[in-house]
Amino acid sequence: MSNGLLLWADDEIELLKAHILFLEKKGYEVVTVTNGTDAIDQCRTQNFDLVLLDEMMPGLSGLETLQKIKEIMPAVPVVMVTKSEEENIMDQAIGSKIADYLIKPVNPNQILLTLKKNIHRKEIVAEVTQSGYQQDFSQISMQIGMCRSHTDWTELYKRLVRWELELSGTDSNMTEMLQMQKEEANNAFAKFIKGNYAGWIASLTPGATAEGRPTLSPEVFKRKVFPLLNKGEKVFMVVIDNFRYDQWRIIARELGDLFDIDEDLYFSILPTATQYARNAIFSGLMPNKIAKMFPELWVDEDEEEGKNLNEGPLIKTQLERYRRHDTFSYTKINDSAGAEKFMQKFNQLGHNALNVVVFNFIDMLSHARTESKMVRELASNESAYRSITLSWFRHSVISELFKQLAQTNCRVVVTTDHGSIRVSKPVKIVGDRNTNTNLRYKLGKNLGYSDKDLFTIKEPAKVQLPAPNLSTSYVFATGNSFFAYPNNYNYYVSYYKDTFQHGGISMEEMIIPIITMTGKKR
Repeated sequence: MSNGLLLWADDEIELLKAHILFLEKKGYEVVTVTNGTDAIDQCRTQNFDLVLLDEMMPGLSGLETLQKIKEIMPAVPVVMVTKSEEENIMDQAIGSKIADYLIKPVNPNQILLTLKKNIHRKEIVAEVTQSGYQQDFSQISMQIGMCRSHTDWTELYKRLVRWELELSGTDSNMTEMLQMQKEEANNAFAKFIKGNYAGWIASLTPGATAEGRPTLSPEVFKRKVFPLLNKGEKVFMVVIDNFRYDQWRIIARELGDLFDIDEDLYFSILPTATQYARNAIFSGLMPNKIAKMFPELWVDEDEEEGKNLNEGPLIKTQLERYRRHDTFSYTKINDSAGAEKFMQKFNQLGHNALNVVVFNFIDMLSHARTESKMVRELASNESAYRSITLSWFRHSVISELFKQLAQTNCRVVVTTDHGSIRVSKPVKIVGDRNTNTNLRYKLGKNLGYSDKDLFTIKEPAKVQLPAPNLSTSYVFATGNSFFAYPNNYNYYVSYYKDTFQHGGISMEEMIIPIITMTGKKR
């Protein structure tokens, strides 16, 4: 079986016989021509895996031949071979999208390296990645069993995401193994949260020690924003709703040229839903405290109005509680019209100490994916979901915003309120008609369920959650499960299976990015 079909165009092809023999021994078929016109004709008659092209040939030059070949076969990698090291020729060749550049005299191993890079990269990367994950598999299994602290879990989650991103670029059956390993990790993580969460929340009270627990939603401003403002820095805070760590890692690649990036992770409070987690970030308070201290800014589950309409006023209450006088702006962007409007006033925001902007796209995407068959097809799995996130990032105003921010003296804080998990395991639950609609947590009176893996909070006050009634309890789904009612059960399950949901307990929902960036142009 051939390793690939090559075209080599060089007016001194006779002198390259030894090289061609070497390539044929390595399993390549080589078609040779001595000028650009013949090379173009060959490209019209057959598909090559790679073209080696001499830069100096009589008649059509290498660069002219390159342009014509690219018109016929835009995707074929072309390697320019030249005696000349002139910079302008290199620039022109690179500008014309050559795949590689070799200086004569070339040796056979150089050619072999460029073939591996440009023809076989995918298979080599896939092979190395798969064997790397295989070797790491048992270590990760051991690590799951040894996680004792929030930092252990954070490190494990980062390791799993790294493999997920590496394997998603390969057509590998290892992704299924990784999926199973992630499920195992999430089941153990849920046990860890059940055992520790109430203690973490108790330590949020003034005077309690915060040792041994992660940063939680109400502390984001206190720990990440105020210290920068105290140093006299201007802070631009970008909150991307429902934004997971794996999605951040994909976007981080786009921002590396613009910013120096300091990456951190923190934990969302429960429920991992906007109404609770984002309001906690902006107010610096746990939900029951918001409901008690600012009842006009808290919206109960059973009320019809939007649950996150008071974020600007909540930021104001937090600044006032800390006796801060920072000037600030708050903007929420739900669509491209709102985004354009925001960018028009971008320059006027420079005088504020703090600017906060919320982007709702990813949350809207996860809801649209649930409700629209077409969007579900487009984001059929985790990899496709990340891909759509990246496409949005590249083609929306947020990309432009980051380019502009890189030119300013602001410190940029990028974060989210919670992540999401792809759910597949239905869990039956019974509630009265006032029970909330979220698929990953329920609150209400007399909730009926039998699953032992759920996390139940019978005294909401202990974890600083509001209780609309004396007998209200909260129940959280763990792992990749979701709640379904017994009536219309099969329809409900088929509708929501494999959708991205949030509100419950999983690494994807709770362990979330908080990034501090400094523009390289500062």
